Amino acid sequence: MVSARCKLAVKEVLKKLEIHFILVDLGEIEIMENLSIEERDVLKSELLLCGLELMDDKRAVLIQKIKNAIFTMVHESDQEMKVNFSSYLSDKLDHDYTYLSNLFSEVQGTTIEQFVIAHKVERIKELISYGELTITEIAWKLNYSSIAHLSNQFKKVTGLSPSHFKNLKNKLRKPLEEIG
Repeated sequence: MVSARCKLAVKEVLKKLEIHFILVDLGEIEIMENLSIEERDVLKSELLLCGLELMDDKRAVLIQKIKNAIFTMVHESDQEMKVNFSSYLSDKLDHDYTYLSNLFSEVQGTTIEQFVIAHKVERIKELISYGELTITEIAWKLNYSSIAHLSNQFKKVTGLSPSHFKNLKNKLRKPLEEIG
C-alpha cells in the first residue's frame, strides 16, 4: 500500500469480509482475530481484485517496510531529517543497515540509495509543479546539502535542470506506484 486510496481499499475489503482490524497502514494491517486458511485465501483473493497483494514472505514484508519508510520520509514528512537515512532506517526497522541494503538490492535489483533518489526526484517534480516553493526551499525540505546537489541529481535522473523542468508544460511525472 503506497497511498491513502490503497489503505481505504483495504479497509473496505476487511469490512466486507467482516474482519475486525486494529490498524491499516502503509504496507501492513493488524487484525483482531486469527484467520483460518480459507479466510486468508478469500482475503488474498479480494485484495488481488483491488490490485493489492497479501504478502506472506518475511523478506517481502521487510522490503515493503523499507519502501514505506522511504515513501513516508520523502513524500509525507515536513520535518528536516536530523539523522542520516541509513541510521533512520536501521532504527525504524530494527535491523542493521548493511543487511537491509543487501536484501533490498538482491530482491529489487536496485540500491536503497537509487530508490530514495527516484522518489526524491518525483517529489521535486511535484513541488516544482505546485509552484509554492523555490528550488532553495525544496532543497532544504528534502535534506539536500545544496541547490547544486539537488540540481545535479535531478539532471542526472531526468536529463533536465529543475528550472527547465519548471518551464515545461508536460511535467513528465510518474505515478508513485511506478517508481522503483
